[in-house]
Amino acid sequence: MADNRVDTENTGDDKGHGDDKGKGDGSDKGRPPAYVPAHGLLAGRTAVLTAAAGTGIGGATARRFLEEGARIVVSDAHPRRLAETGAALAAEFGARAVTALPCDVTDETQVRALFARTAEEHGGLDIVVNNAGLGGTAALVEMTDAQWDRVLDVTLNGTFRCVRAALRSFRAAGRPGVIVNNSSVLGWRAQAGQAHYAAAKAGVMALTRCAAIEAAEYGVRVNAVAPSLAAHPHLVKVTSAELLGELTAREAFGRSAEPWEIANAIVFLASDYSSYLTGETVSVSSQRA
Repeated sequence: MADNRVDTENTGDDKGHGDDKGKGDGSDKGRPPAYVPAHGLLAGRTAVLTAAAGTGIGGATARRFLEEGARIVVSDAHPRRLAETGAALAAEFGARAVTALPCDVTDETQVRALFARTAEEHGGLDIVVNNAGLGGTAALVEMTDAQWDRVLDVTLNGTFRCVRAALRSFRAAGRPGVIVNNSSVLGWRAQAGQAHYAAAKAGVMALTRCAAIEAAEYGVRVNAVAPSLAAHPHLVKVTSAELLGELTAREAFGRSAEPWEIANAIVFLASDYSSYLTGETVSVSSQRA
């Protein structure tokens, strides 16, 4: 399922790279930092990324992985957007580095097909990034079963399906690997109208911890990131300026995250620099404190 959330968590625009003005003098609060150059941290690795054809964290992570030397299998539930994203990335990074495969994470058949085709076309995989999530706003007293079920099926159940498929693939291949799940600070804190989404993201955190214990037997690490507010063009269209201002004011740096800043944390968790880290959820914000 695509990362088509319209609330304020886990969304972003991977185009804003910022600058380095005011660095170190305290005047850079509220200004994005300079884009960090690649260091080949994922060279030679094959990665599957779900819901990665949008302009948010998934898309930024796909680009960041390619910059770091990985081959990627980018998936999404929206065929047209997936085709456009795959073509654009292939034109920039080379056709051999990018494979685009459709996948709706609420459909077990499609999830199995995604991992089977990755194994067939690339001889296996090394990294899986579970980015698919769905949100919305609804008061509990007005929330329908359908609203609750839909958010949990995409956000929690979809992550479960992909974690399970990834572990089966790693186990069958007898090779170590890494899984990174996309959670949210709402898995820790409370926000009105977000009971379904917060429950789903807290579930992703618990799934990450439990999966890590089981996955250790296969040499697989499982971690998660928990972003808070990340900028996204669609977010501006569907959210009032007042609410965006309130959410931004909660952030220690006085600004929303750039999606590539979240992607950088995912790269770290996917790389050998985090070789002894598993079962953890890394808060990519100040809101865990």
